[in-house]
Amino acid sequence: MSAWWAVIGLFLIAATAALIYAQAILMPVVLSFMLALTFSPVRRAAEKVGIPSGITAALIVTGLFALVVALIVTLSQPVRSYMTEAPQLLQEAQDKLSAVSSTMESVAEAGEEIEEVTNGAAEETQTVVIKEPNPITKLATTAPRVMAQVVLVLVLLFFILASGDMFYEKIVHSIGTFKDKRRAVQIFRDIEAKLSRYFFIITVINAGLGVAIGTAMWLLGMPNPLLFGVIAFIFNFVPYVGAISGVFISFAVGLLTFDTVTQAALAGFIYFFLTSFEGQFVTPYAVGKRLKLNTVVVFLAVAFWGWLWSVIGMIVAMPLLIALRVFSEHVPPLRGLGDFLSARHAERDDKAEEKEQDSAPATGDMVPAE
Repeated sequence: MSAWWAVIGLFLIAATAALIYAQAILMPVVLSFMLALTFSPVRRAAEKVGIPSGITAALIVTGLFALVVALIVTLSQPVRSYMTEAPQLLQEAQDKLSAVSSTMESVAEAGEEIEEVTNGAAEETQTVVIKEPNPITKLATTAPRVMAQVVLVLVLLFFILASGDMFYEKIVHSIGTFKDKRRAVQIFRDIEAKLSRYFFIITVINAGLGVAIGTAMWLLGMPNPLLFGVIAFIFNFVPYVGAISGVFISFAVGLLTFDTVTQAALAGFIYFFLTSFEGQFVTPYAVGKRLKLNTVVVFLAVAFWGWLWSVIGMIVAMPLLIALRVFSEHVPPLRGLGDFLSARHAERDDKAEEKEQDSAPATGDMVPAE
């Protein structure tokens, strides 16, 4: 038994190392398949009205590309302006925080004096300052690699969607028994439905949150309220970390805009209040019980995937958890894992829904014809 656990541990270590080493190719592939599962119901609905899969795929990819370009155009000018004026802005922020930081400096000086008394005379040290590249230069060097990955995601997404139900047909032909074929197709269809619903709901909620935050920042007199709305829309796809980052950015920009720290703190508080209200009331009500997950597991997954793949990892953490929970629900030996990943008391709702499904008449259309 101990040897078995040792093999599992070695496999997990090797898999984690492989995910880190091959992130340049795995990140676009995972994003492409995740988006393909999300848009497959749209493609299937278009097929029913006579629109070929290739045309639907082209329209979806074109729309996503236009959205990416629109976001880049919206964010480029304000971000470039802030980066160009970064040294001056940092100095202004430091001056405004001087009154708050004076107390902290006094405490730090007292700590240094105590340390000198304890360790004897202070040793003379040399300070080496390493000059980092200009932020504009770093952005310019990173942009081509990011755009190449975006293009890879969109091209692969086009081929997956244009292929129609090819993957389902391959599953049917590669799996032996009819029961296993039916279960496999049910798993993929359920993952499609859950991911499509999740992304549709989250996108609508994030758009509303962006409008609310942009309006609030405009009423406060913050510069570039549209930028804050776009930031709220994008950042909120990342659980927890996105909201914290937005609060920090709001406070930092408020510190550069207003005369007092209190006004800057008000901007950060409003951002925090709106995102907290959305996270505690709007999203839980909208997504429903079937999409709720264990909050501790979600936080750990976001931290783990963020460590692996940075921002992209934090974005895919929730969809991967949803897919894993759906998979666990359909495989009896993994039901315990599914219950662990679900929110509190969600397992009772799952059992009630299973009874309703068992009592409902079978439709017979879950498995494609061989």
